[in-house]
Amino acid sequence: MNQSLAKVLYVAGVTTFCTFLGCWAVLAHQENTPSSARQSTQRARYSDEIFVRNAADGSMTEVKLGQLAEEKAQAPEVKNFAKRMVEDHSKALEEIKQLGSKEGINMPTDISHQDAETYNQLSKLAGPEFDRAYSQEMVKDHQKDIAEFKKGETSAQKPDVKQFAQKTLPTLQSHLELAQHMQAHVSREGMSNGKASGGSSQK
Repeated sequence: MNQSLAKVLYVAGVTTFCTFLGCWAVLAHQENTPSSARQSTQRARYSDEIFVRNAADGSMTEVKLGQLAEEKAQAPEVKNFAKRMVEDHSKALEEIKQLGSKEGINMPTDISHQDAETYNQLSKLAGPEFDRAYSQEMVKDHQKDIAEFKKGETSAQKPDVKQFAQKTLPTLQSHLELAQHMQAHVSREGMSNGKASGGSSQK
């Protein structure tokens, strides 16, 4: 009787212990899974938020620099490009603000410190010197913007964010082509002016 009772107690004890382990494993999995999901969602939201905020900052900068170029540029090609930047990026900025509001993203209200420094440096230039510096900045900016929007197009988690990146990318690529043509034009102008002034001084 004692041996039978001991066997029963042993089996019951082992069963209870195994059941406890099973329950603990299930609970542990339930605790970890939502946490991983939350972390994944936070990372996705963080990535989308960075893209939207950067896009807003970029458009604000293009508008502000474009307005400066409309005032200070000498070449008609530069003035026309600047006008296009103000128009296109003002529209894009409105879309970004609506997207940010919809997604609950805290949007920037002004350009970054680095872009503000660029603005201040350009504001000190005039004539052909301004045209060349502005053209160079526009080529560099749009190359950077295109890289970011391509990343947003493939990496964005929110459908609206991805769609915005896809829709805006062709416009940015068009801007880059225009900026490169503008840069080539003002460079040729500078070389022509240099040769002319050199020739006149020799006379």
